[in-house]
Amino acid sequence: MLSRSLMQPPPETRRDAAENAQWSRPECQVWTGTLLLGTCLLYCARVTMPVCTVAMSQDFGWNKKEAGIVLSSFFWGYCLTQVVGGHLGDRIGGEKVILLSASTWGSITMATPLLAHLGSAHLVSMVFSRVLIGLLQGVYFPALTSLLSQRVRESERAFTYSTVGAGSQFGTLVTGVMGSLLLDWCGWQSVFYFSGGLTLLWVCYVYRYLLNEKDLILALGVLAQGLPVARPSRVPWRQLFRKPSVWAAVCSQLSSACSFFILLSWLPTFFKETFPHSKGWVFNVVPWLVAIPASLFSGFLSDHLISHGYGTITVRKSMQVMGLGLSSVFALCLGHTSSFLKAVVFASASIGLQTFNHSGISVNIQDLAPSCAGFLFGVANTAGALAGVVGVCLGGYLIEATGSWTCVFNLVAVISNLGLGTFLVFGKAQRVDLSPAHEDL
Repeated sequence: MLSRSLMQPPPETRRDAAENAQWSRPECQVWTGTLLLGTCLLYCARVTMPVCTVAMSQDFGWNKKEAGIVLSSFFWGYCLTQVVGGHLGDRIGGEKVILLSASTWGSITMATPLLAHLGSAHLVSMVFSRVLIGLLQGVYFPALTSLLSQRVRESERAFTYSTVGAGSQFGTLVTGVMGSLLLDWCGWQSVFYFSGGLTLLWVCYVYRYLLNEKDLILALGVLAQGLPVARPSRVPWRQLFRKPSVWAAVCSQLSSACSFFILLSWLPTFFKETFPHSKGWVFNVVPWLVAIPASLFSGFLSDHLISHGYGTITVRKSMQVMGLGLSSVFALCLGHTSSFLKAVVFASASIGLQTFNHSGISVNIQDLAPSCAGFLFGVANTAGALAGVVGVCLGGYLIEATGSWTCVFNLVAVISNLGLGTFLVFGKAQRVDLSPAHEDL
């Protein structure tokens, strides 16, 4: 026991080392803006295929089933690398994982038109490329969570994460607008060149101005050789997953991801079938325009409350009440309105309020285990992605069986409130990745 205690630095030393690794305020501002753009480009590359599917189906003769296979193939890869991405982020640094993955997914996106015309097996090549992009993008958010948990002060994490997370809405809007224009002007190939090219420009900027070249080369060498990475893990995994607060975080992340995927997948069809004469750009754009300021506001509000003395876990649970509880109320309202204007308002409110999850459960994972936040987020996001796929399929089954959209929005409300209830009862902000006892925040 004595020799073991001499080998391990005391908690104060570990805490000082962690503080020294944190970004200064100017560094944090630069990295926040850079990662916001990175998240935007991640979604630009992700939604490029859905934007181009109709045009590509016409060129290659795909039917609805074949087009669905291409679209769903992204998630086959996306579910597989969440845990790996978080683990690598914890071990070699999240910024390195993000840069390496972005350089590859950007290259594949740019090469997609070439791959599509390479041989006669268009469907196979597109499925293969989308699986690869899913594998590479699956590491992004777990690595991002790991990076922010280690480099951002606790009092600023919610706003930083919410700001970076707003890039998902920016990316969806950018590709929706620019993709539509490029499709009309230059054809579907130009959309892939646009999103892939911008990603590679972003990679060049990060590599040249923000990353240490020696550290990146070392990380590449470690990955190529498969050797144990520096900073050996001392996380007591068995003890970690015995904590109710950890499972509460996983369940809440699962429910928030599942609810989001159901709404994301079925809202366009709901509006088209319920309001066939409505303008598509309204319900495809307005909710995401609302979500951007909502995400930023949730982060600001969360950090503001903590800086004024409110308990960390109290603030996290309040954000989840908004992100899961109140958002589900507006989702329920969608199933009981015949007004297009009210439906757009309810959908925008539900999607906008779901961004409060960035300041709730997403940051709570960093509260619980900053030394392995990437891994833990990867576990939770994998469960959320798989549950989302099941939830989307179940939603389609319910629509076919009942002929009513109300049951889909009821499903969203049930899933959301199960996750919320679990988090309200068992959620904590006490660190569980260190052996010394810490007081609840």
